[in-house]
Amino acid sequence: MLARIQSFVLQGIDAIPCEVEVDLDVVGLEKQTIVGLPDAAVHESIDRVRAAILNCGYRFPGQKVLINLAPADVRKEGPVFDLPIAVGLLAADGAIGGRAAVHPGAGASSRARSVAASVASLNREAGVDIEDDGEMVGGMPTSPSTTTASPIDYRRIMFAGELSLDGRVRPIKGAIALAALARDRGARGVIVPADNAAEAAVVGGIDVIGVRTLTEVVGILNGLIEVEPHPPVNIAELIEHSSAEVDFGDVRGQESVKRAITVAAAGGHNILMLGPPGSGKTMMAKALPGVLPPMTPAEALEVTRIYSAIGQIEAADGRSPRGRGLVTVRPVRSPHHTASAVAVIGGGIVPKPGEISMAHRGVLFLDELPEFPRYVLDTLRQPLEDGRVTIARAHSAVTFPASFMLVAAMNPTAAGDLPGDAAGRRSMERYLGRISKPLIDRIDIHVEAPAVPWKELAARRDSDNGDAAGTKQASRRGTTSAQMREKVLAARERQHARQGEGVLNARLSGKLLDRYAELTDEAQTILGQAMTELGLSARAYDKIRRVARTIADLDGSDKLQSAHVAEAVQYRLLDRKV
Repeated sequence: MLARIQSFVLQGIDAIPCEVEVDLDVVGLEKQTIVGLPDAAVHESIDRVRAAILNCGYRFPGQKVLINLAPADVRKEGPVFDLPIAVGLLAADGAIGGRAAVHPGAGASSRARSVAASVASLNREAGVDIEDDGEMVGGMPTSPSTTTASPIDYRRIMFAGELSLDGRVRPIKGAIALAALARDRGARGVIVPADNAAEAAVVGGIDVIGVRTLTEVVGILNGLIEVEPHPPVNIAELIEHSSAEVDFGDVRGQESVKRAITVAAAGGHNILMLGPPGSGKTMMAKALPGVLPPMTPAEALEVTRIYSAIGQIEAADGRSPRGRGLVTVRPVRSPHHTASAVAVIGGGIVPKPGEISMAHRGVLFLDELPEFPRYVLDTLRQPLEDGRVTIARAHSAVTFPASFMLVAAMNPTAAGDLPGDAAGRRSMERYLGRISKPLIDRIDIHVEAPAVPWKELAARRDSDNGDAAGTKQASRRGTTSAQMREKVLAARERQHARQGEGVLNARLSGKLLDRYAELTDEAQTILGQAMTELGLSARAYDKIRRVARTIADLDGSDKLQSAHVAEAVQYRLLDRKV
């Protein structure tokens, strides 16, 4: 008998359909074969499936079994096919939708009964609390059910899940991609591990059924267990403002750097801070997420797909309660300078997202920029320009989104000191030379973070000496994150009204840049002088116009005035020093 079960293969962050065909042949010796380019984990699934089926009280087909994973020319990996294979075996043997479509109670094997007590204990540890007067097999009651639920046609459902030996269903990667695929293909619903149900439900437009045991799956399909799909998720209600460990008000001095960071956050520009150790560069980078606007629902869904593909949704949003299934704050990634190119860009035999994709719609912070290997930094050039990265392999190519805001920090020299003579300046030039000119061109804003005077460092942050002293200390505290965020949100609103949702000034190019970054005659003259005197590239020319457009938005101006262009030119610090 032949059964066909619908599942999926994860390629990058997207899912492609995979049909699991299970054929039982009464002729021949008992043997199980899996074909269709399976990896080692898929080959091992037959042993997990056998143990799960037997321990749940069902009969494992004692015949020749052929399992085909189609399409056969796409490599299959991971334990995601355990549940589809088990459902296919039970359907082909008649335990689902056939003559044996009953609860396993009376027919449960002695082996299954012998492990019932330990299985129940394991399921309680997993969060399954099912009380019944009958025995427990595979975490479900063995007594017949009296529910009036209707059977479900398994051919209209898509399945995915890893099985433990006692029949529990363990979480998988890419559940959100499976739900999106099922919705687009017109499936009735998806059956996924209970731990992935909230994640899959954020897609919307598809019934998501979360299960904890194989017995529960069989009962649902046979109409013995009544189940409600996971409630839909209102993404907009879950979106939160990004938080930060540090408030900009706690940063002493550095008002010019705070201004540059405000411009960068408002337009989504990349920024590089150059200054001696102890000037607050790392502290300000940590404070940056606190001034960024919250993600839109579309952005949150996009970021969640990336973290779902690598199974790190909870790690991406540690403040969110477990089971939310959605990344609700902008991600901030800060890889160490010893990270490899594969770790930063992505890759592997089966391509996986790297740090730049995990920072999508958020911030990638590179501290001590020149300490990164040059070949690693140079791999950032194309993603910075395109907002995506393509990992090519002999058999396929996978594209990951990588639209992030680069925030980098560095010392003037390897020793960290400021050059005071000709030898020191040469040392600085050599250190800066570790960063290629094309990469510097792609960083919109270069700003110097000078050493903070000791008087500002020694000043008290708070005052208990009355209102007058408190007011004086408040002004000394400087610009706060709340003040910067207010300006950033207002500038972003102007951009969205002018350019449409999601198109920031940093991404303007071609005709859009010419249309929205119109210069006055005086501003054009200043920009022309800067291009000639600094020897700027055509890419730097466009960067200056984009930054000037953002400065104008912060000032509420439709046209780019000379002051806007002059400030933008000042942010090409390394063009003057390299």
